[in-house]
This record gives sequence, C-alpha cells and structure tokens, in this order.
Amino acid sequence: MTMWVFGYGSLLWNPEFPIAQSEVATLHGFARSFCMRSIHHRGSEEIPGLVLALDAQEDAHCKGLALRVEPGHEEVTLAALRERELISSAYVERFLDVELASGEVVNAVVYVIDPHHVQYCHLELEEQAQIIAHAVGGRGPNSEYLFNTAGHLDEIGLSDPDLSWLTERVRQILS
Repeated sequence: MTMWVFGYGSLLWNPEFPIAQSEVATLHGFARSFCMRSIHHRGSEEIPGLVLALDAQEDAHCKGLALRVEPGHEEVTLAALRERELISSAYVERFLDVELASGEVVNAVVYVIDPHHVQYCHLELEEQAQIIAHAVGGRGPNSEYLFNTAGHLDEIGLSDPDLSWLTERVRQILS
C-alpha cells in the first residue's frame, strides 16, 4: 500500500518518518493559516502559542509537499503521526486528494483544523506575531516553528506572504 502525507507546516522540515519521495503538491479547498492555538508543542495552557493548520475555505488552495512514506513504514508512520498531530483533537485526520506538480493526483493523509474546537482561532497578523514571539512549548519556541516553516517554504520556492510578513515582524519584536 502506498502512503502519502501532505506537509504544509512542520512536516516540511521535521517529518520524523522515512520518505521515499517528495514532490510539491496542491491541496484545494484549504488555506494554510496560524488558526490553531498550541498548548503543547509551541505554547502552554497558560501562554498558548500558534501553529499552522489547514482551514477549510471553498476557493482556497495550499501548496506544500506530498511525502511518500518509505514502503514498509506505513503503519508505524501513521501511528507516530497520530500521536504527534492528534495530541489535543484540534486537528482532524482526513484522506484527501492532492495534486502533484507532475499533474498526478494522489490520496494523502492530511491534518486539518476542526473549526468547532476550542483551540481554533482567527487573529490579525499583528496579534499572531505578538503571540508567536513570546510563546514556548514542549518542542521549543513558537518563533522557531515559524522561522523553520517560512524558511523551508522559501527554499522550495513556495514562499507564503503571510509567513514572510510574520517572520519579519517577529524578528523585530524579538530584537
């Protein structure tokens, strides 16, 4: 069984599973957004951070990477992803079609935000920057998550204007 995972945030630079193939891909109907409060990995219950999530929006699309799991590692990878991504049930695991840059469409494991979950939020970019600059969680500073994600998107030619603005603003706040 071939297993694909769609990476749009930390899975781009820290997948934590063996990858057989990586290709730029597009997921239609969702936008990448700092719309999830992080109370574990990049913040705490006392001082929540923000992490990226896929927010359902009819005319939106998100470019990221389709990551094909090394054959023989599908079960352990899915279990590890569930432990990592479903820690607070704010993400919902879906199997959705993503379009590879080659034009091929593959079905991939995708983690999207539950818009009814208490951790779901919509904040202006300045408020996002203030939160990201100050929050720290079990996996480190929230700013590190932003910088790594934005930097990796830039490296693979998928710059995200909101993440670029946030990176510059958070660097200003931290200096």
